Amino acid sequence: MLLAGKTAIITGAAGLRGIGFATARTFAAQGARVAIVDIDGKAAVEAAASLGKDHIGVAGDVTNRADCARAVEEIAKAFGKIDILINNAGVTQAIKVWDIDEASWDRIQDVNLKGVLFMSQAVMPHMRAAKSGAVACMSSVSAQRGGGILGGAHYSAAKAGVLGLAKAMARELGPDGIRVNCVTPGLIQTDINAGKISDEKRKEILEGIPLGRLGVPQDVANIFLFLASDLSAYTTGAVIDVNGGMLIH
Repeated sequence: MLLAGKTAIITGAAGLRGIGFATARTFAAQGARVAIVDIDGKAAVEAAASLGKDHIGVAGDVTNRADCARAVEEIAKAFGKIDILINNAGVTQAIKVWDIDEASWDRIQDVNLKGVLFMSQAVMPHMRAAKSGAVACMSSVSAQRGGGILGGAHYSAAKAGVLGLAKAMARELGPDGIRVNCVTPGLIQTDINAGKISDEKRKEILEGIPLGRLGVPQDVANIFLFLASDLSAYTTGAVIDVNGGMLIH
C-alpha cells in the first residue's frame, strides 16, 4: 500500500461523484486515514463514514482562516499527525469577463486561491515539526490556456494564482522536507459541469483531445495519489497536466 500509516486531509471532498471523494476513496484503499473537510459538515461526515470507521468528516470553510485552523487542529487531535494535504475545494462560474462583478470575483478568488493558502498555513506547523509532508493543490488547464471551456476569467486568474502560490510554497517549505505540487486537470466529468456542455461543444472539445475522451475523477485521483506518496519523493514545485493531451506544451 502506497499510503500505509499516513494521514491525509482532503478539502471539498463530500460530493460522492467529485474528484475530492474519488481521491479520498483511493487514499483509503491505499492505507491512509482520511479526513474530509467540506463546508457541508453533514455531507463530509457521511462521505467519510462510507470509507470506513478509520476516517472522519469535518465541517470547514476554507475561506475562513480561523475555521481552517480549527478544523486542522480537530483532525490532528483525532489522527495524531498530518502527513498529506490535498487542496481540492473549488468553485467555478461560467461568465464573460465584462459581466464579472465584485462579489463574483471575491467568491471565486476566495474559495479557489485564498482557501489554498489558509489550509496550507494551517497544516504547516504540523508538517514543519515533523520535517515531512506532501501538499498537492488543484489548479486547472484553464489557468494555462486562459479559460475557454466553462470557467470565467476570474476562475482562470484564481487557478493561475494557485500555480504561483504552490511554487512559492514549494521553495519556502522544501528545507522542512515538505513537498508542494499542482495538478491541472482538463475537462473532468463531475457534477460541477453535468448538463452544462452541449453535444456540439462536447464534440468540439473531444476533437482537441488526442486521447479522444473526457476525463473522469479517478484520472485526477491517481495523480494525487502519486504526489502524496513516496513515489514522488524528489518532486516539488511541479505541475502535472491531466487533460488527455488537450494542452500539449
